[in-house]
Formats: sequence, C-alpha cells, structure tokens
Amino acid sequence: MSRPEILLVYDKECPACNTYCQSVKIRETVGDLKIIDAREKSEALDEITKLGLDIDQGMVLKMGGQFYYGSDAIHALALISSRSGLLNLINYWIFKSKAVSSWVYPALRLFRNLLLKMLGKTKINNLSAPGNEKF
Repeated sequence: MSRPEILLVYDKECPACNTYCQSVKIRETVGDLKIIDAREKSEALDEITKLGLDIDQGMVLKMGGQFYYGSDAIHALALISSRSGLLNLINYWIFKSKAVSSWVYPALRLFRNLLLKMLGKTKINNLSAPGNEKF
C-alpha cells in the first residue's frame, strides 16, 4: 500500500525558505513529503494559482486534498513533523500553536522579502498581477 503524498510548494531561491523546507522532516506514518520549487512550472502551482493563492505571500502545503497556506501551512507542518533533530524540535515548539504561527509567520515573510530584495531576486508572481514582479 502506498503512503499518501504530501506536497510542499515554496520559493527555492529564498535561502531561508530552502533551508527550512529541506530540513523539515515529517513523521513516517503521515506520508511522503514531496518538495516543489514554486519557480518551476508544475500541476501543484497551477492548482495554487487557480485557488488565487499568492505564492509570494506564503508557502503552500497540500495534504489529503486540502491546501494549507502561509501560517496555516507552517502550523500543519509543525503538527506532522518528526521531533528528531534540533530544527524539527524547535519548529514543533514554535509553530504547534495556531495563534503563534499566525503572529510569527508574517515576520518571517517580511524577512524573506527583504532577503530576496537584497539578493536581487524577482517575485514569482504566479497570479500575474501587473507591476508585482519586484520586491
């Protein structure tokens, strides 16, 4: 029997996002985590765009046919993550609370946007909003 596939879509060009997403480990009983770069064309990104979710404003977790966006995604990841390793343990203790996730995630997003601006990166702009290509 195959394990459920869990998709995590994020901006791989963001060093902080990439480190986090490559480090998070989910419990083996939950399913197989597949990491998708939001800067590459994929069915998952097409679905996210159709839902009107701006990938520049938050990562997306798709699990069991349900989409979790931004702070909800990081909260869900904390709940299904393994507690092995320091980063996973810290992730769990910070983001296990939905309220704390809702408060901390916007600060992380601000840091991400500043970092990408300093690195000269463009926005993904999956919603094709005019004038929304740069940070």
